[in-house]
Amino acid sequence: MGDLQVSSWIAEQHIPLLSQCTMDMYFSKEAVREGSPANWKRKEKLPQVTRSWHNYMCNCVIQDFQASVLQVSDSTYDEQVAAQMPTVHYEFPNGYNCDFGAERLKIPEGLFDPSNVKGLSGNTMLGVSHVVTTSVGMCDIDIRPGLYGSVIVAGGNTLIQSFTDRLNRELSQKTPPSMRLKLIANNTTVERRFSSWIGGSILASLGTFQQMWISKQEYEEGGKQCVERKCP
Repeated sequence: MGDLQVSSWIAEQHIPLLSQCTMDMYFSKEAVREGSPANWKRKEKLPQVTRSWHNYMCNCVIQDFQASVLQVSDSTYDEQVAAQMPTVHYEFPNGYNCDFGAERLKIPEGLFDPSNVKGLSGNTMLGVSHVVTTSVGMCDIDIRPGLYGSVIVAGGNTLIQSFTDRLNRELSQKTPPSMRLKLIANNTTVERRFSSWIGGSILASLGTFQQMWISKQEYEEGGKQCVERKCP
């Protein structure tokens, strides 16, 4: 959701989304004043790139903007508080540059309050803290204390400044008093971003993992019962 919010906001501002690599290879640009339209032009006689490469490089720009500028609000988004936010200067690869203030809090707020996400009719999405409590609530009551005691924060969006603090604060208000809440967040950027892949690779390397393999045919015939049988 975080990348979607950033890309939508960039599109609303009519900022061409071009990566630094794309600019270096295909365009020339000139320095412009803050807030002024970018001044760049395409170089001639260069081959076209594939759509997948272009999308990947655009995502790199989005992730860099997200890491450099955005910050999760300490509490529910408030326009007056956001208006007083210290600005952060950021320059896009095409040369457009600007100071960003209230946008720093407004863009990532959709992660915790999906009603702030634009362009989604009949929005039924849950905020991050609601996803956690709903997921735990669907599990057996005997294992819920263990789940609340080991909430692992992973993925690229969790790297947004103050994300973990906001999540911890909201979960503290929702967690039953009888249960101890503990968030586990790796301090290493790469490991936190790719924790799911790292964990999956460790699981796949175990000798006992082969016994848990489920073929497409087995799943189509047995459904989730097949998973419960092989992965108790």
